[in-house]
Amino acid sequence: MKRAILIFSLLISIQLYIYAQEQTLELSNVVVTAGLQEQQLKESGRNIITMRASQLKQLPAHSIDELLRYLPGVEVQQRGPQGSQSDIVLRGGTFQQVLVIIDGIKLNDPLTGHFNSYIPINTDEIERIEILKGAASAIYGSEAVGGVINIITKTFYLKNIVSKNNASLKIRAGEHGLLNGELYGSLKKKNTVLSAGVQTHNSSGNQLRGTKGYFHLTNGNVAFSQKLKNDWTIRFRTAVDFRKFNAQNFYTTFVSDTADEKVSSWWNHLSIQKKYQKGQLQMDAGYKKLKDQYRYNPISKPNINHTNLFTAQAYYTSTAGKKNGYTGGIQWQRKEIKSNDRGNHALWHGAGFLILKHNPAKAFYINESLRLDWDENYGWIAVPQFNLSWTPAKFTYRFSAGRSFRDADFTERYNNYNKALVTGGSIGNPALAAESSWNIEAGADFFAAHAFRISSTFFTRWHKNLIDWTPTPYAEMPRKINLIPTGNYALAKNIKSINTTGFEVDLIYSRKINTDKNIFFTLGYSRIQSKSDEVVPSFYISSHAKQLFNFSFAYGYRRFNFSLNGLYKQRKSSKAAAIQANITSSYFICNSKISYMLIDKKGKLFFQADNLFNKTYSDLLGAAMPGRWLSGGIEINL
Repeated sequence: MKRAILIFSLLISIQLYIYAQEQTLELSNVVVTAGLQEQQLKESGRNIITMRASQLKQLPAHSIDELLRYLPGVEVQQRGPQGSQSDIVLRGGTFQQVLVIIDGIKLNDPLTGHFNSYIPINTDEIERIEILKGAASAIYGSEAVGGVINIITKTFYLKNIVSKNNASLKIRAGEHGLLNGELYGSLKKKNTVLSAGVQTHNSSGNQLRGTKGYFHLTNGNVAFSQKLKNDWTIRFRTAVDFRKFNAQNFYTTFVSDTADEKVSSWWNHLSIQKKYQKGQLQMDAGYKKLKDQYRYNPISKPNINHTNLFTAQAYYTSTAGKKNGYTGGIQWQRKEIKSNDRGNHALWHGAGFLILKHNPAKAFYINESLRLDWDENYGWIAVPQFNLSWTPAKFTYRFSAGRSFRDADFTERYNNYNKALVTGGSIGNPALAAESSWNIEAGADFFAAHAFRISSTFFTRWHKNLIDWTPTPYAEMPRKINLIPTGNYALAKNIKSINTTGFEVDLIYSRKINTDKNIFFTLGYSRIQSKSDEVVPSFYISSHAKQLFNFSFAYGYRRFNFSLNGLYKQRKSSKAAAIQANITSSYFICNSKISYMLIDKKGKLFFQADNLFNKTYSDLLGAAMPGRWLSGGIEINL
């Protein structure tokens, strides 16, 4: 399998390279905003994958986490299908070490990183997704360790790309009682933009161990943008997300686990922007309210958690001459939880940051960042970052070094802390220190007229005080009040040191050949190794993929469009005999989709096959994923 994958990758790369040289390519240079200021990709000194919505919509996927799963270097560990629950992993960084951002505001929930993939935005509202690989704590703060998922929406996009009124409707039906629907519309009149969307995914589910893997997932959002006098712009979004799904063995490998879970959230974002002759002032306020109800089995009392996340930030971006620029800002956060399982807690957080960029010589770019963070838990921490790039001709050579950090979430600090009796499971630890790591990466990119890009990057990360769940006997537990001597426990603790080293290769090709033909292709390969001096391997060491190969392909010809995506993953194997579950040492899955454009290109019919080869697999022990799943439907665009 490894040899076949490498040969396949090499052949595709050679063919696309030759094709790129022979054709007149049309794509402009990529502009990214992952550093809070727009700049060309080659100037950033970072490995950033950027995908437009028009590309992503062609692929066989149901939700944003499924889209991410097949993009170069992104590992998504799914517990359930079609957005039920997933953990996003970048460069071996766990789900709590990847930051998700919507229009510049953090989405990560203070309760647990398991909810970070719950993105309450209709897919038609997304303008593009940027994936910044590697440390970004100097810009964004805690959790930007393995990387950042930066989602930019159409209504909040600085250039207001919504240029005309439009509406779309998509209906899908399939096996296991699948019935999905999406409705989206946007209106623009002079300086006003209004958009709204709702989407729902429902299924009775595939057969599991005595239960069905059902899910009912619905979200809706309304967004508004208004340009005012004197170059002021105000934008506002409110969004809701409701989820109910089978959560059997999502968090444990016990036979008695037949869990179900309900998660509801409310997301609000107010943005005010003022443009000046040489700069721009950006002010944001965000509020996220979440309720999680988890029932371990029908006879158990549910865990009910309520969290609130308040975020406010302001920053100013400007130029200093033709070759220099800067961004300076402040950020404030308030995290709260009220829980019958974890208790009631609240935290204050503040930060100030400065980002500088320089172009001291032709084809030579420097970016420096410094952030000073303060938190009630970990106190003060200084976070520097330095990025360098040299871009002769079609090549970019880049180097980056910096610090990253992460504070524990409420689950890691207080899980099972407020219960009267706990006979087994994960136990929180209020004494956790913040993680800290130093990161170095070096890489090179080759661009062929901006339509073809191949990148390679070597990276290494030295962790200190990494937070992870580690099997711990009763005698070594720091708090025994509600535990029993015969219990089987995993304690959240700081691991002294872990070194993560890896190598990745990304390939992207996208081109509209003519009015009748277009092609889109991505391919990624990464090899990652984490080492620790700990005698008992932690979950961190055991969970991330050692080797990952993923790809996406879409080809359109006249009215037909064919797309394919897939991945091959190699990881550490494990078993849970009691529930007859296992993690295989490797697996390969593939999805396909074919569509036909209707008259006047106002709609299309499509058919999709998920897990085409009917592979039996799990990303996390006990959480069995579905086999082959067939569906089809119609999409109408006005």
